[in-house]
Amino acid sequence: MLNGFVKVAAATPDIQVADCDFNSDEIVRSMKKAASEGAKILVFPELVITGYTCSDLFLQEPLLTGALSALAKIIKASRGLDMLVTVGLPVTKNGKLYNVAALLLNGKLLAMIPKRYIPNYSEFYEARHFAPAPEYLMYFGISDVPYDIRDEFEGILSDVERYSGSASKGSICVPFYNKLVLENVNMPGLAIGVEICEDLWTHNPPSGNLAAAGATVIVNPSASDETTGKSYYRKNLVAMQSARLVSAYIYADAGEGESTTDLIFAAHNMIAENGTMLAESERFKNGMITTEIDIGRLVADRRRMNTYETIEAKALGMLYSSDNSESFANAAREEGYVKFAFAFKNLETPELTRFVDPHPFVPSDEAARASRCSEIINMQALGLKKRIVHTHAKTVTIGVSGGLDSTLALLVAKRAFELAGLPAEGIVAVTMPCFGTTDRTYNNAVKLIKEIGATFREVRINDAVLQHFKDIGHDEAVKDVTYENCQARERTQVIMDIAGETGGFVVGTGDLSELALGWATYNGDHMSMYGVNASIPKTLVRYLVAYFADIYDNLREVLLDILDTPVSPELLPPVNGEIVQKTEDKIGPYELHDFFLYYVMRFGFMPTKIFTLAKKAFVEPGTYDEDTIVKWLKNFYSRFFAQQFKRSCLPDGPKVGSIAVSPRGDLRMPSDAVKALWMQDIENIEL
Repeated sequence: MLNGFVKVAAATPDIQVADCDFNSDEIVRSMKKAASEGAKILVFPELVITGYTCSDLFLQEPLLTGALSALAKIIKASRGLDMLVTVGLPVTKNGKLYNVAALLLNGKLLAMIPKRYIPNYSEFYEARHFAPAPEYLMYFGISDVPYDIRDEFEGILSDVERYSGSASKGSICVPFYNKLVLENVNMPGLAIGVEICEDLWTHNPPSGNLAAAGATVIVNPSASDETTGKSYYRKNLVAMQSARLVSAYIYADAGEGESTTDLIFAAHNMIAENGTMLAESERFKNGMITTEIDIGRLVADRRRMNTYETIEAKALGMLYSSDNSESFANAAREEGYVKFAFAFKNLETPELTRFVDPHPFVPSDEAARASRCSEIINMQALGLKKRIVHTHAKTVTIGVSGGLDSTLALLVAKRAFELAGLPAEGIVAVTMPCFGTTDRTYNNAVKLIKEIGATFREVRINDAVLQHFKDIGHDEAVKDVTYENCQARERTQVIMDIAGETGGFVVGTGDLSELALGWATYNGDHMSMYGVNASIPKTLVRYLVAYFADIYDNLREVLLDILDTPVSPELLPPVNGEIVQKTEDKIGPYELHDFFLYYVMRFGFMPTKIFTLAKKAFVEPGTYDEDTIVKWLKNFYSRFFAQQFKRSCLPDGPKVGSIAVSPRGDLRMPSDAVKALWMQDIENIEL
């Protein structure tokens, strides 16, 4: 939890209809199992203490009394578990029967949340028994418990006394209200709201306003019967509600054990986080699912969304406190959203079991990846097409090196010309061999240009660069940054002048990863008139090029060889014809830097948390060790801060994903910002 993670669970225990003793035993067994696995939040299905399918037995006093007695037993069994548990049962209040979710923690009942929407259509007949949640704040106290079992509730209601002139046994109470958010005081951002089954399926689910009132976790005790195809709709509903609310959503469904007189229940449990399904149970099989939800991620997303409207919720103090009588008295029968604070006794960082994708920019599913690649390429091409049409350009000019980035830019240009109905000859592809160019990359560049039908130009820049060395008094034997940058700037000059000569503009090839790290020569390959790869990270560039290899047979051989070529600026002379200047040896693995970039830009996480995620993604599979991750994490932050000045004047380029570094888009950052706070946090990493 110290890294923003909290372990949660959804459980469907074995039950027997109307057998509250049996059901409570199974509930307690599941509670102990969840606690042993480190869960801090556990959700059971709707009306789990009695069973959802009791029908008219809900009007029988023995069942209602038995349910409350079983609840008392469950609450007492929760002592020492330090886990917030949600269980469903029928509860009578003011002469009405409500379908309620009871929340309990460490041997105390914290609150009762009644169901808002009561379905009474098709196979549902809940309105025959239950009333919808009241519109105003009420309380459940000892006086609401049948006299015969009041002793069972001694000491298990939260220690809050509602002001009534004098403290008495009858004044001990808990909130009975559905517009309630429980906020954890030990973990900023962890706040819980409850809706019950049908509430989610309506046009205006209570969870919308609960999230606006601060809830980052929505729990849903449900009894959703199974019909053919319903599971797909249910899954999409849960995932999309979590996305719409920027929340976690824990859905616990009734299962085997319910009456099969007319209905079947499949125990379809789900845990979603902002549109992503983190865990899902096997249907038609009772059991428990667990995972960790990232509260920090949810808070970060809400923080940056200025359109995420909030609702002011009245704060009523902290449960377990005895000094809140005044606030309780003032809130009695008030409408609106209210918050209560609660606390776990122990804070600990759970061991991550959830999947952490080492390549967050690249879909792992092959079909999804192909679809995403097609979409991205079309977005890049449409952006370039618009620029060509708007400027009435006769040509576009691209410097083609035989490397990944220029290959992708050339292929995108080809697609843009097709969309614009223009001949490929309008793409002026220029090779500019110099000191570090190898036969392999040169031949691949030439072959690629000719295969796609672009106009081929070759300008050898050796002599021009040597002349420049003489002009500035640089010793060509000194192969330093000047030696390298002179080549990069000469190439940019060449293609810009050719663009002017041919009535066009220069298409930039630099990618997102290079821009983040500043791995570009200022006013060299850093500059163009339109950068089609500006928001494409290096790890994704590879898959986009591979996608073209899959769809164009005539390009397959050359593209596969380009993919197999080490990433290099080729600015230093080769040895025995082989590339000696390998980018990742110098600045680190791109897959690590892209991983860091995603969490830095998308969520603004602390470096220590990014390291925790990187361990799960890379150390456990054996890809990198912890020392390597820390080394390149430091390098990332150092370069990211030092190189902002290059990003402050980027050329135009289309944003195609969730992250970009354009000063006109996602990143408005001062060039003189100091990295000290970030580096200090890295020093807190324990290896």
